[in-house]
Amino acid sequence: MTAELEGKKGRPTPSRDGRGVKQSLPSRLVRYLREVVAELRKVIWPTRKDLVTYTLVVLVFVSFMVALVAGLDFAFGKAVFAVFGNG
Repeated sequence: MTAELEGKKGRPTPSRDGRGVKQSLPSRLVRYLREVVAELRKVIWPTRKDLVTYTLVVLVFVSFMVALVAGLDFAFGKAVFAVFGNG
C-alpha cells in the first residue's frame, strides 16, 4: 500500500498544474455571479435599528477625532509660533 502512495507522492493535482478544463468567459462570468449571490445569502444583514446605532457611533467617533486633531493642530501651531516667532 505504501508503494502505491509513494508513486503518486509529489505529483500535482490536475487543478493545480494548470491542465484543468478551460471554460469560456461567459460561463466563468455566470459562475462568478452565482457564487456572489450564494455568498450574499449567507450574510446576516443588520436591522434598521442596528444600522442607525452603528451610523451614530461612527459619526460621533469621527467628530471626536476631527476635534482632537484640530485641537492638537491649533496647540502645536501656537507652540511653534511661541518658540520661533511669527517670522
